[in-house]
Amino acid sequence: MLRGERFNKADRAIRVGFWLNAMLMIMKLAAGHYGDSEAVFADGVESACDFIAIGMTLIALKLGRKPYDEDHPYGHGKAESLSAIFVSIIIGATGAWILYGALATLVHGTYPKPALIAVLAAAVTIVVKEVLYRYSIRVGRSLGSPALLAIAKDHRKDAVTSVATLIGVGCAYFGASAMDPIAAGITSFFIFHIGYQTFRSSAHELMDGQPEQELLRAITLLAERVEGVDLVHEIRARHSGQFLIVDLKLDMDPEMTVKRSHAIATQVKEDIFEHFNNVGDVMIHINPSDEPHEDLNRL
Repeated sequence: MLRGERFNKADRAIRVGFWLNAMLMIMKLAAGHYGDSEAVFADGVESACDFIAIGMTLIALKLGRKPYDEDHPYGHGKAESLSAIFVSIIIGATGAWILYGALATLVHGTYPKPALIAVLAAAVTIVVKEVLYRYSIRVGRSLGSPALLAIAKDHRKDAVTSVATLIGVGCAYFGASAMDPIAAGITSFFIFHIGYQTFRSSAHELMDGQPEQELLRAITLLAERVEGVDLVHEIRARHSGQFLIVDLKLDMDPEMTVKRSHAIATQVKEDIFEHFNNVGDVMIHINPSDEPHEDLNRL
């Protein structure tokens, strides 16, 4: 998949969520207000936060799709991870806001009976958000986009929240009014967990954490199959948005000419690009294979 196609696919998936989220936000705010449901109205406020988060993600994708330049020789992909951090903070703040509102309602002990429109709004939200999650997670995984994966988790968070909202507002509608804030409070802890997971994975990428070992082993095996490569002495990789930047140290015949070793290194790079469409660049260092050598590194 070409670079432009990758970003267009991610952009399309996020825009679908952006506009559907806008419609859900308006629906839930109206249903919560006119249907006397604190939980549904809180769900609408949460959607407003998501609306902002998705907007930030669209901006991040626009920045991330810019090619490398003189000031950013490794590209602008980190903008996606920064956006995912922002989304995780919004998720956590939303959970805190919902928990606070639920506790305040329980302390005051006033539980108005919600209208049927509030129950229906929660039910519609569950269906729409679960569909959005499945669509976004599928596209996000296929592209390896941290921003889109964060948005997908945010959609799942909304679906979970709305399940609890539906249970609470449904019970309140049939007479158990206290279930509305109780369900909202329980849901907040699920939201905290999703926010933590999103923050952790995004921070790992921003800190240049290694990708999964299975991927590194697959790249190593591919490189060692190229004729002239005696051994992959070391492999490192880091994320840059949807792409990986790979560093390889290859052991080769010390009697080999520079021209020949360069041709082999180029073949390794071409093979990696052919088999791994999420690899954006490969840096290769060549070592002589007939003697031990110490890696010079100040990190």
